[in-house]
Amino acid sequence: MAVAPARSGRQGKRPYWGFCIKMAAVAILGLCFIFVWTMFSSPSNSATTRIESFDNIEQPPGSSSKRVSSSGVKKVNGSVALGRHEHKSEEREKKKDVANAKNERVKKKKLPEKELSKEKEEKEGDEEEEAEVVDGKEEGLNGEGDQGNENVEGEGDLVEGLDQEAEEKLEDDDGESEIKGKKSVKVKGPVFDPKASYHWKSCSTRSKHNYIPCIDMEAGSGRVQQYRHTERSCPRSQPMCLVPLPPDGYDPPVHWPESKEKILYKNVEHPKLAAFIKEHSWVMESGEYLTFPQNQSEIKGGVLHYLESIEEMVPDLEWGKNIRVVLDIGCTDSAFGASLLDKDVLTLSLGLKDDLVDLAQVSLERGFPTVVSPFGNRRLAFPSGVFDVIHCGGCTVPWHSNGGKHLLELNRILRPGGYFILSTKHDSFEAEEAMNTLMVSICWNILAHKTDEISDVGVRIYKKPESNDLYTMRRKKHWIPLCKENENPDAAWYVPVKICLHSIPSSIEERGSEWPEEWPNRLEKYPDWLKDKDKLIADTKHWKDIVDKSYLIGLGIDWSSIRNVMDMKAIYGGFAAALLQQKVWVMNVVPVHAPDTLPIIFERGLVGTYHDWCESFGTYPRSYDLLHADHLFSRLKNRCKQPASIVVEMDRILRPGGWAIVRDKVEILDPLESILKSLQWDIRMTYAQEKEGILCAQKTTWRP
Repeated sequence: MAVAPARSGRQGKRPYWGFCIKMAAVAILGLCFIFVWTMFSSPSNSATTRIESFDNIEQPPGSSSKRVSSSGVKKVNGSVALGRHEHKSEEREKKKDVANAKNERVKKKKLPEKELSKEKEEKEGDEEEEAEVVDGKEEGLNGEGDQGNENVEGEGDLVEGLDQEAEEKLEDDDGESEIKGKKSVKVKGPVFDPKASYHWKSCSTRSKHNYIPCIDMEAGSGRVQQYRHTERSCPRSQPMCLVPLPPDGYDPPVHWPESKEKILYKNVEHPKLAAFIKEHSWVMESGEYLTFPQNQSEIKGGVLHYLESIEEMVPDLEWGKNIRVVLDIGCTDSAFGASLLDKDVLTLSLGLKDDLVDLAQVSLERGFPTVVSPFGNRRLAFPSGVFDVIHCGGCTVPWHSNGGKHLLELNRILRPGGYFILSTKHDSFEAEEAMNTLMVSICWNILAHKTDEISDVGVRIYKKPESNDLYTMRRKKHWIPLCKENENPDAAWYVPVKICLHSIPSSIEERGSEWPEEWPNRLEKYPDWLKDKDKLIADTKHWKDIVDKSYLIGLGIDWSSIRNVMDMKAIYGGFAAALLQQKVWVMNVVPVHAPDTLPIIFERGLVGTYHDWCESFGTYPRSYDLLHADHLFSRLKNRCKQPASIVVEMDRILRPGGWAIVRDKVEILDPLESILKSLQWDIRMTYAQEKEGILCAQKTTWRP
């Protein structure tokens, strides 16, 4: 009888324990839900500061703005990891220390210790840059201190004509950004996948050995005249193939300055070039070379006579003194820039998209500064008010068409008080009247209009106003409106040309209010509007020490074979200034996501352009003798979907036998060295000191 009550008591407890177990399970699930929700929820908007001037460009992170930290979704090697506990963070730090110790093996040759020193303001480029992810898509930075570029279609598609006013972005000193009204999540991960292996193949494109990915049209079928894009438009996927060498082979280019007079024909061979040579006297075929007779040009009487006639018409045009930086539209025979180079004038030629005989490539092979860019509905990739002179020789551009938008773009980039030199043959009366009306509407004063008796070329020289007074005196029937005050005149990356005039700076604290010092004083005599003079002076000294004590003697580079250099992440132009003694020219590239220091570079009498290294650069393959990348990859952290494509682009634009100098973190240089080895580049030197290092490599003629 005692057994029955005990059995019934156990039976009565079973439902109670089952209920407890169920409640505990529900509680655990609830806690898990709260934990996951906390991990995936976005933080409140971080306080940011817009860069309004050059005062705070290089301040250390957090020096002038506060940031709210966030714990969001973090990508590591392409995978998604939930929030980590502190002991896991410590474990990750231990792994990093082990990896850094392993990377010490890259020490092969020691350079002077000062070579790896860095000024405090440049250390900002060494910090890990965190890309913003909005709705699963990476947002390019766009604000006062950067150029805008936004991937909103996926697979690298770009939006044409970004509306900066409707989608205003803020930037703090760290280079992070956010868009108002949208939640963002920070993403971390290595720049290069250390476990990736690379197998290369040659590009199979219609452009073959002259492939320019964002300019040549390769998709679909089309006629030969549709060979180039009417606007810059990049492939949906970043190219991961290697551009082949010319079919007849490739030899090292003729050294400077002999290359001014002759280049190897097979290095620039093009189907239409042979026919072009027969019709023009300024270039001749001589055996294996293309030769350029001295003083020969498209203009009868020679280019020297042409330059002298310009100086006679406007004596204020003092080449090499008052005039230092010139933009040449069209890139015809490059004789104009070649002759000005002898006068200490740096002429940047703009090769247009319809230049089907690839004259821009001929100019680059000769050793002259040249970029290739469509000139259509978008702004050119230059800041406002930086060119002393803009020249269009033998010009066929209808400047008065489409509301004069192309001329308005030249007005944007021409310095206040700068000159526009236009030479044409036999303009129609209607075209000349339309041109005169347009010039009146933008207040450009015609200084001279003369038809040369020898060349039979009509030369007109205009001058841009130096103040806003003339704008207020215009008649309304010739009225082109002034741009809105919030319209950034320096924003140029994928920004549409607008039919308006930007106000001319009037205050001494504004850039463009005064003409720069005469050359060469302008290189190191800094204007009043520049407040960060100490940083610029330190940057100049820093690079002079590195170039003199390391680059010229410690890397094994034959500098007599170097004519053109690209600084892939320029800041103040200190590296370019240090190389002037070597008689080389440097293309200073300011990345669109970085602080906008390109106006300072032009003010010093140097040249450069904006660019987004997640895309292809506007130049022909085999254009440059040396590439210099100072902490470029660490600043591009997670911006590009496939960072290895930047190395492929370096392989495309560097000549066989050319050099690359990369300075960055050891954790970046180690996998980068593996990528370069897979491309069959010769690693000439690597050196590491603590967490920083330098890599010097030479490209070979290897193609898969």
